[in-house]
Amino acid sequence: MILVHGFRGDHHGLEGLARDLALTLPGTRMIVPDLPGFGETPAIPGRAHDIELYGEWLSAFAAEAAPQGFALLGHSFGSLVVGAALASGLAPSRLVLVNPISAPALQGPQALMSRLALGYYRAAEMLPERPARALLGNPAIVRVMSEVMAKTGDPELRSWIHGQHAAYFSTFSDPSTLLQAFRASVSHTVPEFAHAFTMPTLLIAGERDDITPLFRQLELRHRVPGSRLRIIPGTGHLVHYEAVSDAAACIGDFLTAEARSATSGAAA
Repeated sequence: MILVHGFRGDHHGLEGLARDLALTLPGTRMIVPDLPGFGETPAIPGRAHDIELYGEWLSAFAAEAAPQGFALLGHSFGSLVVGAALASGLAPSRLVLVNPISAPALQGPQALMSRLALGYYRAAEMLPERPARALLGNPAIVRVMSEVMAKTGDPELRSWIHGQHAAYFSTFSDPSTLLQAFRASVSHTVPEFAHAFTMPTLLIAGERDDITPLFRQLELRHRVPGSRLRIIPGTGHLVHYEAVSDAAACIGDFLTAEARSATSGAAA
């Protein structure tokens, strides 16, 4: 199973989910790559880091890392990367989208915040490297982002989440690539690619997600025939941090049930 992380994250963000899934699905190999320009994967020289580039990269990665077949999971921005790859022909056996981006960021109630964030990344790109990184990695700004996204009332878990964001939210290659990736994240939605979701599909949404309202996830569910939607109460956009066990259980049940169904169909 290949798991694709969200914007400004790297493989650490999905580490807990991958670990729980490995326990839930013994014998299944979990692969969590860093997207180009994040974590340990360098930016791709001479290319705009738009959604097409990320989808192309994922297709090439999957062909090399799992040539015998794979299930695919995308979280947040990773759901857009997955969608772009599927629209270009990538064909996983099963699909899981966690907190998919199902609403346009530059329209609706989140439009103002998205435009302010775009201005923030543009301003950083105009600065020399050192002050740009200082701005983008400013502990106070990162903490505010973390506070807004975290919904748990557990002080220990909140503290851990803030620590994860402080440690890994600024592992990007350079400010220009980060701006390009942000533009990609706010310029597309998963429903654009829904026509390509022909494989068994599971959608997992946080009840209190500020980035994509729940009704938009319900609309996506209706646009993908045969898909399933699991809503996790009390969580927001950080299902992969706040509800790891619940998400892993949902995914494990989904993959196991689909495997049984495929086996029964083959036997018939």
